Amino acid sequence: MAQCVQSVQELIPDSFVPCVAALCSDEAERLTRLNHLSFSELLKPFSRLTSEVHMRDPNNQLHIIKNLKIAVSNIVTQPPQPGAIGKLLNDVVSGSQPAEGLVANVITAGDYDLNISATTPWFESYRETFLQSMPASDHEFLNHYLACMLVASSGEAEPMEQFSKLSQEQHRIQHNNDYSYPKWFIPNTLKYYVLLHDVTSGDEQRAESIYEEMKQKYGTQGCYLLKINSRAPNRASDEQIPDPWSQYLQKNSIQNQESYEDGPCTMTSSKNSDSNLLSLDGLDNEVKVDGLPNNFRIHPLQIDQCGDPPNNTDGSESKSASSVHETKKASTAVIRGACLTLTDHDRIRQFIQEFTFRGLLPHIEKTIRQLNDQLISRKGLSRSLFSATKKWFSGSKVPEKSINELKNTSGLLYPPEAPELQIRKMADLCFLVQHYDLAYSCYHTAKKDFLNDQAMLYAAGALEMAAVSAFLQPGAPRPYPAHYMDTAIQTYRDICKNMVLAERCVLLSAEILKSQSKYSEAAALLIRLTSEDSDLRSALLLEQAAHCFINMKSPMVRKYAFHMILAGHRFSKAGQKKHALRCYCQAMQVYKGKGWSLAEDHINFTIGRQSYTLRQLDNAVSAFRHILINESKQSAAQQGAFLREYLYVYKNVNQLSPDGPLPQLPLPYINSSATRVFFGHDRRPADGEKQAATHISLDQEYDSESSQQWRELEEHVVAVANKGVIPSSFYPTQYCLNSYSDNSRFPLAVVEEPITVEVAFRNPLKVPLLLSDLSLLWKFQPKDASGKDIEKVKERVSYCRYHDAPDFRCYHSVHLRDKPKV
Repeated sequence: MAQCVQSVQELIPDSFVPCVAALCSDEAERLTRLNHLSFSELLKPFSRLTSEVHMRDPNNQLHIIKNLKIAVSNIVTQPPQPGAIGKLLNDVVSGSQPAEGLVANVITAGDYDLNISATTPWFESYRETFLQSMPASDHEFLNHYLACMLVASSGEAEPMEQFSKLSQEQHRIQHNNDYSYPKWFIPNTLKYYVLLHDVTSGDEQRAESIYEEMKQKYGTQGCYLLKINSRAPNRASDEQIPDPWSQYLQKNSIQNQESYEDGPCTMTSSKNSDSNLLSLDGLDNEVKVDGLPNNFRIHPLQIDQCGDPPNNTDGSESKSASSVHETKKASTAVIRGACLTLTDHDRIRQFIQEFTFRGLLPHIEKTIRQLNDQLISRKGLSRSLFSATKKWFSGSKVPEKSINELKNTSGLLYPPEAPELQIRKMADLCFLVQHYDLAYSCYHTAKKDFLNDQAMLYAAGALEMAAVSAFLQPGAPRPYPAHYMDTAIQTYRDICKNMVLAERCVLLSAEILKSQSKYSEAAALLIRLTSEDSDLRSALLLEQAAHCFINMKSPMVRKYAFHMILAGHRFSKAGQKKHALRCYCQAMQVYKGKGWSLAEDHINFTIGRQSYTLRQLDNAVSAFRHILINESKQSAAQQGAFLREYLYVYKNVNQLSPDGPLPQLPLPYINSSATRVFFGHDRRPADGEKQAATHISLDQEYDSESSQQWRELEEHVVAVANKGVIPSSFYPTQYCLNSYSDNSRFPLAVVEEPITVEVAFRNPLKVPLLLSDLSLLWKFQPKDASGKDIEKVKERVSYCRYHDAPDFRCYHSVHLRDKPKV
């Protein structure tokens, strides 16, 4: 795989983080919208802790957590649709292209010097978005909400009453059977009360008074006063405030803006200009559905069902696309955090620290202890799960059934209080706080229980996370159990028919194998998941497999090129034309000039087409010209197709620059060594000054035996005329001059007798060509008595018929009409 910005030890903890819900009042959401941000987006740049965190495990041992990150998101009550997620992933890949002027990594392998992109940011963006957009499921708890922030404004008429309403709303969402989404980790969810205060327009004394009341009711560990908007939005300031939100919200902007355009039936107009601001998380300030607060509706990735159908042809589709374009264009000029100062940034950062230290982590620690106690009481264990690990795994091992021997119990659903799910919950919670030793023990135990019950979806999930936990264990970790991942992938794909979870396994396992320099195993794993159900996924995985081949200790150059070709083909099918062109150009470095003409022709043809599609006309012309320059092994029909494509592209280029150079084509050339000149008998022109020469054949008119007889007869006549002696200056008359005749002397030609010139052509193309109106230019230079040349130039036109052979001949008849003057 290509080099990544994050190591696998950083990637995995950042991909699986504690999830926290946010439920805001209308007024609180309005305060954050002044900065063109929702409340959850406001917290994103500050969601990583800057210091170590300590907590105790069930065995009362101190555990250190480093670089902990939390994910805060507004509550949504419907899961994302696969089609919308696919569109978002496609947009993410399309929006990430190689930086111009970036120096490529030069790899020397044998005779090859390859310029290869060292990094693939489009794959990293895809992977990050894919892992973040996975919906919560029932067989695992990694992305279930652990806590909920209830946010109200100090400007509310009755903030405490508002907190009560928000708390009731959260309880209704979690415990009402009408809502199957979102998922919550435990029934007793942590509720953290946040009072949002606008420094510029709010009453600080009132805010402090309300906060004191909150502390009395909810405790000092369960509430917080957050002050923001210290700067008036319209006030000019020379202070340049950084924008830390761009790097976090850039990927989501396409998705979020389109959620507005695609949902006209769920939106209403607003009289308040502030509430008309575009929501970057798919929320609208004025929408009310079933009495729900304004900050949760449907998932931001939910496709609107009440819009126009995809096959709409009445123009509304183009209108919508234009509207989306205008929305995106307008959003590029939006300044986020315009009302915030650096002090506000520090306040938000401090708020996250306080919430994590005093609220979230104590809640997680307490939950782990409760789960551990429940498991002890239900399983009749005398010691904690952590202490009993050695006991469980030191005994005789029962051989596990192979995956082919197991049957999937698809109808099996564990009740929420089932001991197997409690072990899985405890494992996930330990994994989220980086306690990988205890997490591995729990996953391993849960895996056995699930396999015994033949609950294959649950078993695959436990196997997947057990493998990751074993790899991330500190100190002297266990060897990475790659066979766990292989079994999980096979189960997800073949038994559970869940390609999304199988893809997650592959992405994680391939990165782990790469970190151990096991590039061959990583490549095989990536190739294994390519399928016809997703061209984009297959393209990205094939490209990463190609990078695995080239990064081996002994680079496998041809395998690299082959898989780059496959990746380019799948990119093209997925509509990613730029990435397809890039892949083909990378592979061309390997195939160029190696004698693999058919492969080289295919690559050049594809590069030409992709370049033309991207309006890179010069590159397209160059690629098509390479197909036709040299001798080709293509069939005549295929070569004809190449020629038509080339002429079509050149026609478009010529329209843009009419004064440009003529197309470079391998036109038929003259085989000079095969040229022959015949001085024959009198053949009068059939039609005026022109005579069609296509019916002439020197092979038929010139007879070598007859020629030899005439030569002997001529020598005999000359000898008789010279009294039996042949003069030394005599040489026989030659009627046919060719490459084998003696051409050192000037031939003799008779006035009024035709001279026939045979010109042999070689057509390098297999495409039949029609040559017409060919002219033979010839020159006669007699000498007068003074020795001065008298030049007379004559031109005659003859015709060639349609030739479909690579070799053909053209015959020209010329006549010397005037006698030379002496």
